Order: sequence, then C-alpha cells, then structure tokens
Amino acid sequence: MSVGTELWLVRHGETEWSLSGAHTSRTDIPLTEHGKKRAEELRDYLKGTRFDAVFVSPMQRARETCAIAGFGDVARVDDGLKEWDYGIYEGKTTKEIQAQIPGWSVWKNEIVGGETVDHVGERADGVIAQALAAVPGGGKVALFAHAHILRILAARWVGLAADGGRLLALGTGSVSVLGWERETRVIESWNRGFE
Repeated sequence: MSVGTELWLVRHGETEWSLSGAHTSRTDIPLTEHGKKRAEELRDYLKGTRFDAVFVSPMQRARETCAIAGFGDVARVDDGLKEWDYGIYEGKTTKEIQAQIPGWSVWKNEIVGGETVDHVGERADGVIAQALAAVPGGGKVALFAHAHILRILAARWVGLAADGGRLLALGTGSVSVLGWERETRVIESWNRGFE
C-alpha cells in the first residue's frame, strides 16, 4: 500500500499555448520566458527536498521544467505522464471549439481522434502504481507533467472517477502534494503557485 508515500505533482511552466488556453498534448512546444522563470521559482521552492524517485513526461515543456527545477539528471521519462490526447481539438481553445459545438467540454464530450477520460484515468492509475512501487517503504516521488493528466491522477488517488479531475484547477508551474491521513489517501496541498 506504501502508506507514507507522497506524490508531488509539478505542472510544467507556461507555454504559448497554455497562456492562450489552447489544448496541448502531442504538440511539443517549449516554455516561454515566464515559464522558465516559474521553473526557477520551483527550483528555489524544492531546494532541499529529497525525492526518492522522479518521473517526467517525455514532452519538452515538462522535461525543461524538470531540468530547470534541478531534477533533470535523476528523472525517468514515463509515457504515462503524457497529457490527455485531445485528438482533433489539439491546438484549439475551448472557446473556439464551443463556437462549433455549443457547451463543449473536454470532460463530457467525445474527444474525436483522441483519448477518453477513462483511458487517461487508466494511465494515471498506472503512474500511481509505478510511483508506489518505486518507494515500497514509503518516500517522496516527484511527477513533472501536465494539467489534465495531473488533475485526473489526483482524482484517482483519492478514489474519484477520472472525470473528478474537473473539480481541481491547476496552474502552470504549480506544486501539489498527495499523501495519506492514516490509511486514507488524501490531497495534502493543492495548486501552490508562485505569484
């Protein structure tokens, strides 16, 4: 069960698309200058924190954040941490999509050519299992990734369905901690930003 394990969720810094609200999964774009500054603030905040394992999405924005934060040399790339595949909605904002499909939401509509929310939830379950296996005696695990996958992962951690991630807002360059209260999985802190 790995009671005592903490999962530290670190969302990558700002990109041009996260700034505009465009859905970004497969498109591999770098951090903005502000995103790099946030990653430096993450480095300062996490300085002195010892992680027993560090996993990172293969996408440039997550790897760059992880490296600037000081963990690039110990991080293991995990495809399970890739962002939700938005299919035909890649690069479009919710407002743009809603102009064609009124009321559209990534949480409730079919993602044409992409992943279902439940599939992303299954990936999140795999990441959780891998993180717990990495520290069988308990410890701290850092996960550098993206908004939707981390929101879904947090929902799954506390026993919600994958779409429970819709209840958890997550800013760029933020840190959240998942842990335990006795034998119950809990969210210890959420969406700590640096502004």
